[in-house]
Amino acid sequence: MPHLVIYDDLGLRDYKETWEYQERFFNLKVAEKGRPVADGEKTPDRLIFVEHNHVYTLGKSGSEQNLLLDYIQLQARDASFYRIDRGGDITYHGPGQLVGYPIFDLEAMGLGLRDYIHLLEEAIIRCISRFGIEGSRLEGATGVWIDPDSGTRARKICAIGVRASRFVTMHGFALNVSTDLSYFSHINPCGFTDKGVTSIGKETGEKIELEDVKSIMYNTMREVFGYDYY
Repeated sequence: MPHLVIYDDLGLRDYKETWEYQERFFNLKVAEKGRPVADGEKTPDRLIFVEHNHVYTLGKSGSEQNLLLDYIQLQARDASFYRIDRGGDITYHGPGQLVGYPIFDLEAMGLGLRDYIHLLEEAIIRCISRFGIEGSRLEGATGVWIDPDSGTRARKICAIGVRASRFVTMHGFALNVSTDLSYFSHINPCGFTDKGVTSIGKETGEKIELEDVKSIMYNTMREVFGYDYY
């Protein structure tokens, strides 16, 4: 029997609300690691897809110097800011971006954290290939990149930042679909000062629907991780 995952499409949601929603299931799964739980009573793994209002998030190893706005400037752009408990530096979330939060038990899947991140990148690379875009990895950095070996022409299309405890994951990826990329000009994305950002829409020159990308990611996640949905 394949590993089973609940699919949760939250639509457009506030960041803090979704963060708390993630934590509820994450904490349940982590707590279950410390005691015997019958298979039928375990909290299922879950894949959350969501689109956020304008927000900047800073990982626990990041520097606030990579946010180039003060509080008043954030308000003027209708954006929020949160320091959060994932890895990585600063990134932006907003409309036109597909954000995925897998709450997975890596131990049950037979995966280590590095394997998990590699597979997330693979799922995204497969997804964007459906739009004729060749995604790649950049040595020393997580996420999916376009032209990663071309110096200043390297541009990130998808950011990845995760938290794991007792092999349970939360947070995840942010894939730029039709995102307003001007919001990235107010940060040093993921701490880089010499690299750019892009989106599926920018790379193709076409209007790309988020729902179409969501449908493809739904399937590439299943293919790459080898699970099925309830």
